[in-house]
Amino acid sequence: MPPARMFNVIGNIRKGKDMATILLADDAAFMRMTIKNALAKEGYTDVHEAADGLQAVEQYNEIKPDLVFMDITMPNMDGLEALKTIKGNDPNAKVIMCSAMGQEAMVIDAVKSGAKDFIVKPFKPDRIIKAVKDMGL
Repeated sequence: MPPARMFNVIGNIRKGKDMATILLADDAAFMRMTIKNALAKEGYTDVHEAADGLQAVEQYNEIKPDLVFMDITMPNMDGLEALKTIKGNDPNAKVIMCSAMGQEAMVIDAVKSGAKDFIVKPFKPDRIIKAVKDMGL
């Protein structure tokens, strides 16, 4: 394969990964930063942030991300309500819920409401990447 063609193939593979749009919804800035850093190390750079459920719904409608990481406990609109609103508007939305230990009932409700996966806090960066890859991104 000519070098120019090889570059285009490699560039397209890399570009495809970078083009996955991910929304992080968590009221804790350090949690958003933790997830964002884990994603960046794997080449996911089109990452948007929301500090509450209401912002998450607004951002979802604006950017139509490929994937959302959604905290359950947030101000203004909690993650469960935001999940239901997003799924009501877009049944194909891919949302992964993030919760602290002891919120098992909320996690079950989230899965029943259409969440594709859930991650229990605290989590390791490799769990974030596994969740993204499991979504086909």
